[in-house]
Formats: sequence, structure tokens, C-alpha cells
Amino acid sequence: MGVDLGIEFCGVKFPNPYVLAAAPPTDNPDMIRRGFQAGWGGAIIKTLSVKSEPVSLVYPMMAGIPHKGQTSMGLKNIDLISEHKVDEWLPEITKIKKEFPNNVLIASIMASKKEDWQDLVTRLEEAGVDMIECSFSCPHGMPDRGMGSAVGQNAELTERTARWVKEAAKRVPVIIKLTPQVTDITVIAKAVQDSGADGVCAINTVKGLLGFNLDTWVPYPEVDGYSTYGGYSGPAIKPVALKCVAEIASKVGIPITAVGGLWDWRDAVEFLLAGAQTVQSCTAAMAMGFRIIDDLCEGLSNYLESKGLSSVQELVGKGLPQIKQHAELNRDYHVRAFVDQETCVKCDVCHIACYDGGHQAIEIGENRTVTVNTEKCVGCGFCPTVCPVGALSIKKFLPQEKVYA
Repeated sequence: MGVDLGIEFCGVKFPNPYVLAAAPPTDNPDMIRRGFQAGWGGAIIKTLSVKSEPVSLVYPMMAGIPHKGQTSMGLKNIDLISEHKVDEWLPEITKIKKEFPNNVLIASIMASKKEDWQDLVTRLEEAGVDMIECSFSCPHGMPDRGMGSAVGQNAELTERTARWVKEAAKRVPVIIKLTPQVTDITVIAKAVQDSGADGVCAINTVKGLLGFNLDTWVPYPEVDGYSTYGGYSGPAIKPVALKCVAEIASKVGIPITAVGGLWDWRDAVEFLLAGAQTVQSCTAAMAMGFRIIDDLCEGLSNYLESKGLSSVQELVGKGLPQIKQHAELNRDYHVRAFVDQETCVKCDVCHIACYDGGHQAIEIGENRTVTVNTEKCVGCGFCPTVCPVGALSIKKFLPQEKVYA
């Protein structure tokens, strides 16, 4: 069975759902060309501004938290929008679109006043971009000047500014990039919908403080003895991004491009199940290179085929019906921890975790054999998270018969 990885988002056909996010990997034309040559379906030019808008970067601008088996569990950046102005990009956009007519080229923009927002849209549209993405979400640097998340945290400002951009766009769809740092992201997404804009991007980085150097007491990344709060990205923020995407898809119904934590094709499937139509990558592409697109496409294609599906669109939103409010969950559903004795290495980690963090239900018997006291166990789900070999699982349990179903 053939599998079609192409998908339509806001009226634009993507050859596959994978898009390079607006970030360092898209800060010059040659990088975007290499991304398209590698097979990425789309790319978003790192956020552009008008010539009069000052952009002053500092270095180093990144620091990460290593994670076993991955280059970085999380990456903090104090980067700003591109130092390259829109004037530099206009002729390159035209060239790239001629070279790669089937790949989707998107321009990210940011401005501080109406005329600049609309001027950017007009010029970029004429140059040939396929979409406009507006950054209402940068968590550091730009909010100090009334830009970035200063806009995206206010529904009224979001609607007004998005409307300005949409008014100026004569041909291309307009996407608004949202910040997760709001009380209810669906309120902001609804403001975008009310503005007439075509879709949303969820989410931008999460504002955070990565940690301190314990010798100098300076936070990371250190810039001449000081640091600042910055945007946190990478696999660590995927649960936040998934939640935001699912809420927007469920409550607002506006088209969504997802970003935040994608590391492999499985992450992409999860974002699609949550309601996204395309998935953007930044940290993973930076850490492993543009070549990861081969694994992303192959993994997604094989997954679709294994499920008897022939297109990406068939996955979109399929996980949403399984999300309920907490009060709606079944209180009569009984589960218990189950030990696979053949896999267990008798390390006692689960016993300690259950004893000090659970219900004292995991017991160590003769020859260090691990057993579960089903009278004490409630099936809280903690023990499988600490088992180093996957010997523990949570299974349905029939209390009256005292057996696993």
C-alpha cells in the first residue's frame, strides 16, 4: 500500500509535514537550500524585521541539559530575532522559490507598529513566500520593547495585531505563533481566529532559568559574569506543547502547526494525533543535522502503513476523543502493578520507590524475588517509571477474583 506523506495546511500543500522552525537553522538562504535538498517539506525563515528595528545579540546565547541517549533534554537560548533584515532576504526568497517550487517557504516576522507589520507582509508576499508566520511569542528580549510575548499574552493585542497582518496579506495565509505562558492558550487562539488569521503555531519556547554554575553562582549561559531568563526548548517541553495543541484543536478548531519537543517520528505522530497538521523542528535539527528528515519520513511512513492508513491527514486529531475532563474518568477501573519475572534483574529500585513514594506494595522475597501485594497496590503507575529494564507494567485487575484481566 502506498503512503502519501503530503498534507494541506491552511490551503498550502506540503510534500511532508516536517518544517524547519524559525531559528538558527533557517537564518541564511544556503541553510534553507540544504534543508530543502535534504527533504524537509517546509522552512520558516528566522524572524525578520524592518531595517529600523534594532537587534543586538549576545554570546554565548545557548546552554543545555544533557539527557541519557539524547544530545540535550532541554536547551535554553537567549537568542533574539534575526540580525538579517528583510531587505537582504527579498531577492533570495525569489531565487529559493524558483529552485524549490514544491517546498513551502514561510517568512516569520515581528514588528512594533502597524505600518511595519504591514510593510513586511507586502514585501515578503511580493517576493514569493508561501506563508507568513507572526511571532507573538518570543519570551525574552523583545517583550521589553512591547513585542513578542507582550503581544501574545494579551488577547486584545493579539486580535488587533493579527488583524493588521491579515489585512495586508493579499495572497498568502497568515499564521500566528503563540506563547504557552498564558492562563488559557485557547483564549489567545480564539482571538487569532476572530482576527481572520488562518492558523496558529503552538508553541514557542517556555521562559525559564536553566540553572546555576555552582562555582561562580552565575546562571547559564554566562555572558560576562551575568545571564538572564530565556526560552527553554527541546524534548523536555513536549508535554506542554502537546497539551496546548490538543486544547486548541478541541476548543477552537483553527488549523495548527505544532512545535516544541519533536525529536523523532513518534513525537510527530503524537502531535498529529493531538490535532496538528504540520510539525516544526528546531532543537533536534540543530543537534542532529538536517539528515534526520530521512528517519522522520521513513518512520512516519512505516507507522502509517502499519496502521492501515494511506495519508497523514487520517491521523490528524484522532487522539482527541480519548481526552476527557478529570471528573469524567472511570473511578471503577481497577489496575495493579505487574512484574515480569523473566525481565526483572532484582535491583530493588521499585521496592525503594514504592516504599518511600507509593503504598509499600512491592515486596522483596526469597532470592530477592519481587512480588506485588495486590491488597496494598492501587496501581498508581510510579514503579514502571523507575524500573531500569521495563520489568514492571500496570495491568487491569479484577479485585473480586484477585487476578489480572
